[in-house]
Amino acid sequence: MNDTINTAVINTGRLGSRVLSASSLASDDVYNPKGEKLGSIKELMLDIDNGKICYAVLSFGGFLSLGEKLFAVPWSALTVDTENKRLVMDTSEERLQNAPGFDTDNWPNMADATWEQSVHAYYRTSI
Repeated sequence: MNDTINTAVINTGRLGSRVLSASSLASDDVYNPKGEKLGSIKELMLDIDNGKICYAVLSFGGFLSLGEKLFAVPWSALTVDTENKRLVMDTSEERLQNAPGFDTDNWPNMADATWEQSVHAYYRTSI
């Protein structure tokens, strides 16, 4: 996990608006609210049309990257915990194990509308 999450306050007139560097999130660990580690962030997927993060690719399971499974988690399913320097996702390890996933050599077409709908439905997030 990274030692720091870089934050900067934006002068937007809204208290608490923040900007984080992408490198501060890469390789960060993801936990559930119970404090159980769910995995680590491998990649952040950007929507180039609006410049926002749409998915965090989470690595789960395996040993030394062998047998690990990857999951494209909608960014809206995660919250940044700056105090503990990690990301939090409100799900159980069991539910994550059953989530739609993929391996490192077979990434899904994340631009496919059917794929997008199924992933958002699984994580109960809006598109």
